[in-house]
Amino acid sequence: MSTRVVTPEFGTLDATDVGLSGLARGVIGSEILRIAAEIRALKARGVEVCNLTVGDFDPAHFPIPTELLEGTKRALADGHTNYPPSDGVLPLREALVRHYEQELGLRYPLDAVLVAGGARPLLYATYRALLDPGDVAVYPVPSWNNNHYAYLAGATPLPLPVQASTNFFPTAASLQPHLATARTVLLNSPLNPTGTVIDPGELGRIAALIVEENRRRAQVGARPVFLIFDQVYWSLTFGDAAHATPVSLVPEVAPYTILLDAISKSLCATGMRVGWGFMPPALRRRMADILGHVGAWAPKAEQMATAALLGRPDAVRAFQVPMKARVRERLDALFDGFMAMKRDGAPVDAIAPQGAIYLSVRFDLVGATVGERRPRSNEEIRQLLLEGAGLAVVPFQAFGSTEDTGWFRLSVGAVSLEEIAAMMPRLRVLLATASRAGDGRVG
Repeated sequence: MSTRVVTPEFGTLDATDVGLSGLARGVIGSEILRIAAEIRALKARGVEVCNLTVGDFDPAHFPIPTELLEGTKRALADGHTNYPPSDGVLPLREALVRHYEQELGLRYPLDAVLVAGGARPLLYATYRALLDPGDVAVYPVPSWNNNHYAYLAGATPLPLPVQASTNFFPTAASLQPHLATARTVLLNSPLNPTGTVIDPGELGRIAALIVEENRRRAQVGARPVFLIFDQVYWSLTFGDAAHATPVSLVPEVAPYTILLDAISKSLCATGMRVGWGFMPPALRRRMADILGHVGAWAPKAEQMATAALLGRPDAVRAFQVPMKARVRERLDALFDGFMAMKRDGAPVDAIAPQGAIYLSVRFDLVGATVGERRPRSNEEIRQLLLEGAGLAVVPFQAFGSTEDTGWFRLSVGAVSLEEIAAMMPRLRVLLATASRAGDGRVG
C-alpha cells in the first residue's frame, strides 16, 4: 500500500498574518543561543574557534558522575519510565531536605521543596506565581534572563545597572529606594554572567531590608516583596569567595525567600533536567499547580538517580573536588593570560575567578583602531575577536546591559586547556594592533 506524500506550502505569511498573540510577536529569543548557533556553523566549516559562549559542559571534558549515569540506567531498568509526581518523587524531595541541612545548615520541611525539569521552569514559575501584570520586578543587570521573564509575566521590569566596583551586585543602599514598589527582587550568586560572588555581609543587609519592608507592608495589609535567590552555582566557588544564603544570614527572611537550585552545574548534568526550589509551603503548592499544567516535571529515572547520589555525600564530594579543579584551571589560564597582556599594555582587563564557570573580561576597544577596523559597540568587538582571533565570547548585552562598556562573559565548561592555549597568541597579536588617535596605543 502506497502513501501519497504531501508537501505543505506556507507562502510568505509573517507573524502578524499567521495571527500570533501580542506576547509571541514581542518575545525576544535567547541572544546567547543565537551566538552559539553562529559559532557551531563556523566550526562545522572547519574554522578554528575557542568557543567560550554557552554556559554548558562538554561531556568530553566534564562527564557526569558515574553514580548518576549508572543510577539512571538502573532506574530505567527498574521501570521508572512513567509520569513522576508533578512536584517531584518523594525519595528525591527527602534527599534534598537532608542535603540542604548537611551542606547549607538549612532545615526545611518536606512541603517546602518543589522539583521540576531544571531551575529554568522554576524561575519562570516564580515570576508567574508572584507577579501580576504591572507588578515591579527588580533585578541587577547584567543578569541571566530576568528581562525575558519579566516580559513573559507582564511585569514592569526595574533593572538596576551594576558595576565591577560592586562586584556586579546591587548593594543594600542601591536597592532600598526601590523596595517600596517592588514585588520581587532577584539575586543570583555566584552570578551568571560575571562569575562573581556576593559579599555575605551585603546579602545579609539586603535580607534585613526585605524583612523590614514586609513588616511595614503587613501593617497596612499590602502584599509582601519576595527575594528570589538563584544559587544554582553555589557549589562552585574559588579562593576566598564564600557562598551564603539569605535565610542562613537572616532567618526571618525565610517566609519571603525562594531558593533555586539544580544538578545542572554542580554535577555537570545540564541535559538531565533536575532542578528544585525551597520556598514557603503555601507558595510551593500554587507553583506546583502552575508547573503541573505545563508538564515541566523532571524525568523520573533521573530523579531517582539524583536522590540516590545525594544520599551519598562522600560520592558527591569525590566528584566535585576534581571537577572544580578542572574548572578553576581553565578560568586561571584565561585570567593569567589576560593579565599578562594587560601588563604589556594591551586593552584588556578581567576579574579574578570567584565562582561558577564564568570569567568577566573587558576589552577596551570601543573607539579604538584595530587593524583596519574601529569597533563602536560590544557587538562589533565580539565580531572582531571572533574573526581576528578565533575567540567566541558573549557581550553583557545578552544579559540585559545596555551600555557598550567592553565587558564580556567567557564560559569554560566546553573548552579544553589546549584550545585556550592556542587562542591566546592569536588574541595577543590582534590586541597589539589596537591604537587610539593621538597616542598610538590603547591602555
